[in-house]
Amino acid sequence: MPYRFLEHTADVKFLAEGKTIEEAFLSAFSALNETIKGKIKVKNRIKKKISVSGTDLENLLYKFLEEFLFLLDSQGFLAGKIEKIKINEKSEKNFELKAEISGDKSDNYKFTNNVKAITYNEMFVKKQSKKITCQVVIDV
Repeated sequence: MPYRFLEHTADVKFLAEGKTIEEAFLSAFSALNETIKGKIKVKNRIKKKISVSGTDLENLLYKFLEEFLFLLDSQGFLAGKIEKIKINEKSEKNFELKAEISGDKSDNYKFTNNVKAITYNEMFVKKQSKKITCQVVIDV
């Protein structure tokens, strides 16, 4: 499993890993998605493109994960999977992420979305020799 949940007193906390920054962000998406919908299988009927930018990798990760909450709350879109993801470092303080995602209308599923927000609390993105590790706390 590319992510694992950690102990936290009130919220949901996880570590996500990957060999590349894209793989680590995919793992973070998977952990968030499990928190939102549990083990429900989402049919990938609708495709969307997303694009976010950040001033550093933590800011980029925050905006990336927050985008899925925004799509769920504003458009009733429940993400199923990420088809493609690419992260570019434009400069030292300018990162860009583009992704193609698929999912379905949230009205087609019964689940409890207890996720309120992504937080910066204890968040990090660490580059190590053979992997990238992200830690995220989700307000529930």
